[in-house]
Amino acid sequence: MGAAASPIAADVRTRARPRCARRSRNSSANSAGCTPIGAHANFCGCFGGAIPRIEDWPAASTTAELLARRGLVRRRRRRRPHQHPGVVPIVTSAPNDLWTADFKGQFRTGNRVYCYPLTIADQHTRFLVSCHGLLSTETALARPVFERAFREFGLPRAIRTDNGVPFATSAVHGLSHLNVWWMRLGIAHQRIHPGCPQENGAHERMHRTLKRRAVKPVQRTCAAQQKQFDAFRLEYNTERPHEALGQETPASRYRSSTRPYPARIPAPEYPGHFLVKRVTDAGTFRFQHRLLYIANALVDQWIGLEETDDGVWSIYFNTVLLATLDERDFLIRG
Repeated sequence: MGAAASPIAADVRTRARPRCARRSRNSSANSAGCTPIGAHANFCGCFGGAIPRIEDWPAASTTAELLARRGLVRRRRRRRPHQHPGVVPIVTSAPNDLWTADFKGQFRTGNRVYCYPLTIADQHTRFLVSCHGLLSTETALARPVFERAFREFGLPRAIRTDNGVPFATSAVHGLSHLNVWWMRLGIAHQRIHPGCPQENGAHERMHRTLKRRAVKPVQRTCAAQQKQFDAFRLEYNTERPHEALGQETPASRYRSSTRPYPARIPAPEYPGHFLVKRVTDAGTFRFQHRLLYIANALVDQWIGLEETDDGVWSIYFNTVLLATLDERDFLIRG
C-alpha cells in the first residue's frame, strides 16, 4: 500500500516543518525505503505495515497530535496540584517557640567544590543555633545537622522554612522525609509562601550579614570555610548587639528548650474513634478494599482517619491534618 493512500501520511506531508538542508539530506538517507515496525501493530496498520518515505519529518508535538487524533496514544491524567497549607503569623513569647531554617545560596570554594550553608536560628532571640556547610541539600546530609541541634539545645515548638528540598516536596501537604521526622517529634512545620522570602525576613537579614562576614572572600576548601562559619556564629551570638533585643546579644537572651530530644520516638497515638492505617512501602494504605497512594515520605508510619461528614474523612499524621478523602471518588485532596 503506497504512502499516498494513508491519511496520516498526507497530514504529515501537509504539516511538515521546514528543516535545514543538512538535516533534510540526513533524513532522506536514513529513511530510504520502508522500515517495518513490528512492535506497534495499530501504527503499522495505518501505513500498511511500513513507514512511508518522507523527506522532512514533522515536529514531535505535531506527531503526538496526529497519533492522538487516531487514538494511538493514551493521554496521561494530570495530577491535581496540592494547595499550600497557609502561612502562620510569626508570634513568639519565649526562646524555642519558633526556629527558622534555610540554605544560604550555594557557592564554590577555592578548589571548585560547591558549599551549601545550612543555617538554623531561634526567631525570638535571633540566636544562631547552627551554621554548617554541606555538599548538597539532600536529607541525608541535612538531618544530622538538625539532630545535633536538637540534642544540644532541645526541641523547638515549630520550624519555619521555605518550600524547597529537603524541607518540603510537591507531595500532599508538602511531605518530605525531613518534615515527617519533625512531626514525629511533635515539631510543627511552618512553610512560607513560594517566592516570598520576606515572610522569613529576620533569617534573610542574617544571611546578608553571613555573606558579608564569612563568605567573602571564599576559602580554599570546605573545611576552611567551616572554620569561618564557626567564627561568625560565635561573634554573631556573643559579640554583636541586636536592635530587636534592645542592643543585647542573642546569647544573653537564649535558653535551651525544656523539651529534650527523645532517645526513642514513640508511635503517634490517635483517639479511639479514629481509623488507624499503616502506610506501606509503596506509600499507600488500604481503605475499603482499595489501595490509595498518599506519600512516600510516610512509609511505615501510622496515619489516622476521622469521618467528619457523611463519606468524607480527614487524614491526620500525629496531630497534623494532611488531607481529606471522599468516598464518592476516593481522591485524596490536600
